Amino acid sequence: MASQDDDVMMLSSDSEGDAPYISLALRLKQRWAPAAGAATTRQHQPPVRAAAAVVATAAAAAAAAATATAVTPAEERSLSTPWPSPVTFAASVRPDARLAEGARVVGGRSLQTGGAAAAAARSNRGDKENRKLGLERQRAERKAQQEAAKALRPEECLKHMVVVVDPGLLQVEGGGALLTSLQQLGCSCAIEKQPFPRSVSWRRRAPPGQLGEEAGVPDAHVVVQMAADDFISLVHNYTQVQRHGRTGLGPTLSCWVQELQTQNPGRIVSLAVVDLDKHYKSQKSRGQKTLREAVLGEERAGAKRSRKPQAEPSPDVSRVDVEEAVVHLQLHTSVQVRFLATWKDFSDHITMTTKAIAEAPFKRERDKTGFSFCLESEWAGGQKVDRAGKGLLQVWKRQIQQLNRVSPDMASAILAAFPSPQLLQQAYQRCRTDHERTTLLSELMIRRGEGVTCTSRRVGPELSRRIYLLLSSRDAQQTLDATT
Repeated sequence: MASQDDDVMMLSSDSEGDAPYISLALRLKQRWAPAAGAATTRQHQPPVRAAAAVVATAAAAAAAAATATAVTPAEERSLSTPWPSPVTFAASVRPDARLAEGARVVGGRSLQTGGAAAAAARSNRGDKENRKLGLERQRAERKAQQEAAKALRPEECLKHMVVVVDPGLLQVEGGGALLTSLQQLGCSCAIEKQPFPRSVSWRRRAPPGQLGEEAGVPDAHVVVQMAADDFISLVHNYTQVQRHGRTGLGPTLSCWVQELQTQNPGRIVSLAVVDLDKHYKSQKSRGQKTLREAVLGEERAGAKRSRKPQAEPSPDVSRVDVEEAVVHLQLHTSVQVRFLATWKDFSDHITMTTKAIAEAPFKRERDKTGFSFCLESEWAGGQKVDRAGKGLLQVWKRQIQQLNRVSPDMASAILAAFPSPQLLQQAYQRCRTDHERTTLLSELMIRRGEGVTCTSRRVGPELSRRIYLLLSSRDAQQTLDATT
């Protein structure tokens, strides 16, 4: 009889005759099945499940062998060797599983660390690209601002102006002269159909870096050229309505302009009438002819001799009627009318208007930066003097003009007599009394105008005294103007 631990089954031959016979394989199965089930229930990790599967496989093999053949005593003793406990087997397997699981954890952490580093690198590259794009965009914006500021300068602004001329204006007498004068000015010309008949408008072309070479911003100013006969007809209708109360003759000058403004809101319209004196001359000659025929009694004979059809004469409108209609137009529509003698004057008027419109933005920006109390910003900027002394004469003239109530003509008269302050100081030193010094400049002549319209006056004792105090007084609080 052998004695073992709880894991060893005790076998006795005495009990074989009394108890029913149970095969060894079945007894082993009954012995190990509860232990394997408990171990499987207690352990949930993959190594424990693997141990339970091994035990179940071994028990099934033993049962198959017992049913097939009888078991000898030697085999029974070999089979009585205890099997390892499922817990012990699981413990023997668990360290390797733990190492594998730890390796997986460490590998996962390393993969996570590598992924975070790659994401950080990609983020850094994206930030650098964004900063680079931002810097390029800022440089492009600064360059565009510089180009826009350069385009507003007086020496560059005309290059960006486009003068748009209506085709109907080229069919009149002065159309060719107008295009020639605009080309000489240095701006571009475009012939396009305009909302106003026989008109001239302007368009400012933006720098290429902003809107493109062909894009431009239209200006609000428009100059409409009116024929003298049409203008006289509109004035005549106004006169008939205002003085005689007649209606149905046609639109007046103010109504015609108001209709144009209604159809084209936001436009600043001005009218240009060329050679209006021609109407007055024809009206005068027609009146003289009528008077002569009435005096000589040749009215009927002249009617018989003249068989050619004559054009309908323009209505009689005097200069007073024209001035009254123009004043009414300015009060109700704020539209200016400019009367020009020749087509050359009309071309010069368009040229000067083009230059004024081109320089208007630059002058507005310049006025914003200056002081409101300084009317002459260029004068306040000072006078440039080179190393040769050129410009000192103008500096001396401006010093005289700093005094109150001193005009450029008065300063020029003093400058002609004493071209420098040193010469005036020497003249004061040659005087014997203070009265001579204070009245030294009083007799200088100031001339204004030229030719027959020239006028003259003296500097006077007041200005002479102030200039003397300016150059000789040692009191910083000295008042130059006489208060008593």
